[in-house]
Amino acid sequence: MCCGSSSSSSQTSSKVKRRNVSQLSFTPYEKTTEGPAPVMYTAEKYEDLKKAREAANRRWAPIYDGSAMQASVNGTSARRLLLRGGTVLIHDESDNVEALQRDILIENNRIVKVASNIDNVAGAEVIECDYKIISPGFIDTHHHLWQTQLKGRHANQLLLDYMPSGAVQASNYTREDLYWGQLGGCFEAINAGTTTVVDHSHVNTFEGAASTAISATVSSGLRSVYGYCPTIRVGSWSPFEMNSELIASWTLQEIQDLGTKAPFGDGRVTMGLAFDLWFLPEQVVQDIFQRARDVGMELATTHAVRNHQMNMNDVIQQVKNQGLLDHRMIVSHANGYPAESIKAIADTGAHISSTPSTEMQMGLGDPMCLSSDYPTAQAQSSLGIDCHSNQASSIVYEMRLALQAARAKHNQRLIDQEVAPGHISNTVQDAFNLGTIQGARAIGRQDELGSIMEGKLADLVIFDANTPELLCAAEQDPVAAIVLHSSISNVDTVIIDGIVRKRGGKLVDVKVEEKMGDIAGQEYLGWGDVAKAMRKSRLEILEREKKQSFKELKHGVMKTLQVDESKLRD
Repeated sequence: MCCGSSSSSSQTSSKVKRRNVSQLSFTPYEKTTEGPAPVMYTAEKYEDLKKAREAANRRWAPIYDGSAMQASVNGTSARRLLLRGGTVLIHDESDNVEALQRDILIENNRIVKVASNIDNVAGAEVIECDYKIISPGFIDTHHHLWQTQLKGRHANQLLLDYMPSGAVQASNYTREDLYWGQLGGCFEAINAGTTTVVDHSHVNTFEGAASTAISATVSSGLRSVYGYCPTIRVGSWSPFEMNSELIASWTLQEIQDLGTKAPFGDGRVTMGLAFDLWFLPEQVVQDIFQRARDVGMELATTHAVRNHQMNMNDVIQQVKNQGLLDHRMIVSHANGYPAESIKAIADTGAHISSTPSTEMQMGLGDPMCLSSDYPTAQAQSSLGIDCHSNQASSIVYEMRLALQAARAKHNQRLIDQEVAPGHISNTVQDAFNLGTIQGARAIGRQDELGSIMEGKLADLVIFDANTPELLCAAEQDPVAAIVLHSSISNVDTVIIDGIVRKRGGKLVDVKVEEKMGDIAGQEYLGWGDVAKAMRKSRLEILEREKKQSFKELKHGVMKTLQVDESKLRD
């Protein structure tokens, strides 16, 4: 059930003291009325209810998508939300997280007040948050959002298996596949509490692909940096060969056009550059970056993995030598590099996105985040999903995996020396910060995102703590409750840019951009509509894949990457 709306509350105290999480207790919630007895519905009655729900969604959707505002008593136009009675996770100046009983007032897309016992606000929707934890929205700094239809196929794959079955399949996508895959990827992220994603979009295999992906992102309600990636395309599936035109003729013009038009979706979707073609002549690389920067695409991101599944080139030093390693660059993975290269990331103010699930499974190496081997890199670290086609799109799950992997490695090192650890090596707060405030710093938006503070953008996640997973853990330590105990099902409400995108555990219907009407076929989409379209799209992708030979694709990828096959072992 969703948090109820109310126009009044009974507060027992006008002052709330700052408390340690160990002293925390939730505000009691008393149910004053008995719920109705269960009702058995006929098929006809069920259809009537379904139609009524859809009609209600259509009425509310303009408010959710920001095109309508609620009028306040003073005659100004404003959209207001009041989150009342929640346990709010608030960062201090040293990134320490305190759990405080607070109300939060949101006006339009900003947090305007965080205080105890905020009085009723005219025109505000009230969300009661008793037995709820309110967290900053999670920030994902490396993700390929288009890959939804590929889910399930990478479970037992290494990187060199993923490349032909995953990344290369971008050339197998149609405009329709891309729209549904992107929208589904955005929905999955929101469902798990992610509010901002750096989308490394290596799906630009046809002209207009980026516009299609951006439109889907805008409709979803997600906040995103759309990382436009110049993508090498497949020239022929059989025999397999890559297109000899490494940069499509329309790529540079698209970068310029999209950068000029950005931002999109009331400012939620901005443009960045995702770049991996470091084998190109330096002047070509410089020209691409300059063109992007000239139209405001400041943030850049790149894959960087140094091992024998890829090649042993030091991409980090190459980026540095070209003058492009600075605070605007996110280096995804950064596994396998010497200490001086990792130090260069810290020294230049660049950032790292660790993706523990894919890095640990696919043979990229130990995650950089929380690693005691590279202490200088920890302040620069953040978290990403990488491929939701490989595992769940939950930043919390990545926090958990990163934390326990780092602890295990630290403990085992001491055990191997025939001694024992005397203290824990990393804390739940360390992991939590990777997915919140440190993610905000990685994208240069720490003044607007990543923590709960008056004046910041209203990107928030509300966890239902009155659940089997979170009960008691939430009272003891709400940060630990989220990092180590929570599941996606505990994400009750997600607010992005001041708009509710998930309510009562269910994704809210979204409005389709007019230019995508030919694909969507309707003005508003619910999750059921998207799921139906993706099932159809997946089958069509599989049908086209019948013309491919996985063995031939893998061999071709290895040849393109100049992989030394003598270094591969079972």
